[in-house]
Amino acid sequence: MNTPSELKYTKDHEWVKLEGNVATVGITDFAQSELGDIVFVDVDTVDDDLNSGEVFGSVEAVKTVSDLYLPVSGKVIEFNEELEGEPELVNTDPYGKGWIVKVELSEGADQSELLTAEQYQELIG
Repeated sequence: MNTPSELKYTKDHEWVKLEGNVATVGITDFAQSELGDIVFVDVDTVDDDLNSGEVFGSVEAVKTVSDLYLPVSGKVIEFNEELEGEPELVNTDPYGKGWIVKVELSEGADQSELLTAEQYQELIG
């Protein structure tokens, strides 16, 4: 499983790339492989302020639908519109073109629950 060391991870199999006060969020290589072929990504929370752990959208695979949980508190400022026409980018490039949302972090947003790549690797075995 690909687990880039420069990213942070959650127990719910999302990844986070922190750049200043903006976090890019997607699902991990492990999560996409468990879900199988992604056929739809639904995010209707753009411009919403959400707390860490709240559902910000869902991914639909051939056999299941899975909720997406926000790893950090903040305002959802952007949805990756490429996923509307090519949801399979989540499968083929989960840490690149398959990102899902960008979040403007709340002031003092708690990041203590985020895992390092090593901790996430231990979690998934």
